Amino acid sequence: MGTPDFAVPSLNALVENGYEVAGAVTQVDRPRDRGHNLKASPVKEYAIKHNIPVYQPVKLSKEPEFIRNLEELRPDLIVTCAFGQILPKSVLDIPRLGTINVHGSLLPKYRGA
Repeated sequence: MGTPDFAVPSLNALVENGYEVAGAVTQVDRPRDRGHNLKASPVKEYAIKHNIPVYQPVKLSKEPEFIRNLEELRPDLIVTCAFGQILPKSVLDIPRLGTINVHGSLLPKYRGA
């Protein structure tokens, strides 16, 4: 689960080290330029290039269909990196081994950075 450029190296490390990535969860496409054209997130672009299924829930806590899809994937682990949403307990309870968050700064000193 991630969205910006900062999240791509973590996803790439999983792919390059032979881990099966069941899916990439990223923010919905957003207008990015003066023409307000929708642009995919860097994580979505990477996932598409590497044939990884992409999921783009608007709000995790309000999308039961997404939660069901995630349960069906039966992930061993969820890795988050600059995803931009708080994960509800219903998501945290899904992976067998838990969830790991990669944060861009020291915690708790620089939380929110």
